[in-house]
Amino acid sequence: MTRIVLLEFRKMRRLRTIPLLLVLVAAVASLSSASLFSDGTRETLSDAAGRPWAALLLSYTMMAAMTSPILASVLASRQTDIEHSGAGWTLAAAAAHSPGALCRAKLAALALLLMPAIGLQTLLVLGAGMLAGITVPLDPGPWMAYTTLLFLVDVAFCALHIWLAASVENQLISVGVGMLGAFLAVFSLLIPSAASRLIPWGYYAVISHAGQSDGGVTYVTAPYGWILGFLVLVGAAFILATRRFDCAER
Repeated sequence: MTRIVLLEFRKMRRLRTIPLLLVLVAAVASLSSASLFSDGTRETLSDAAGRPWAALLLSYTMMAAMTSPILASVLASRQTDIEHSGAGWTLAAAAAHSPGALCRAKLAALALLLMPAIGLQTLLVLGAGMLAGITVPLDPGPWMAYTTLLFLVDVAFCALHIWLAASVENQLISVGVGMLGAFLAVFSLLIPSAASRLIPWGYYAVISHAGQSDGGVTYVTAPYGWILGFLVLVGAAFILATRRFDCAER
């Protein structure tokens, strides 16, 4: 498995996946922190009662929900489409790598790529907050928890799109599902949490650690049990689906 994962990283170099990911990370960080530099916002950055870090986390959550489903679909689609266009399934089979194993290697490679990328994205948002002049002490707990869950949910949707991209040669379908998912993820931020849990892309809202209340923006606790259940379900479905690929002719 290590060898096949390393092969996926070599494919990423050809696909220029890392530069694409870095551009998207920078874009999300910029959009998340853009409001910090407005005159009206800068006046409240030193007000502990206004919870500027929680407000920034909420903005980050909204931008991530808007872009992450598209990011997952694009990364997975590009990484999988190369097998359709270059007879990769046949070549991998000749090297004793089944289609299912190839899909699992793609997910492992993308997960290893997303881990530092999501961490860097969060650090850029925090750095922007400090640069803008937030002087209120930072509570790192909600930020660390949200970053970890964002990474895990991104990996879950990469699994979904790898399966979809491997099943259907037309990659517009996979990317189109990602765009629809982005709409549903943002919409889920506006509906009750109980309803968001019933929508797969709603988990970009469920993992939020900041929310609106009568007193303004505040930190909230995510329903970890539901999130764990969602991740386990996606993982089990992906393993089952990729094992079925091994029995299909290509």
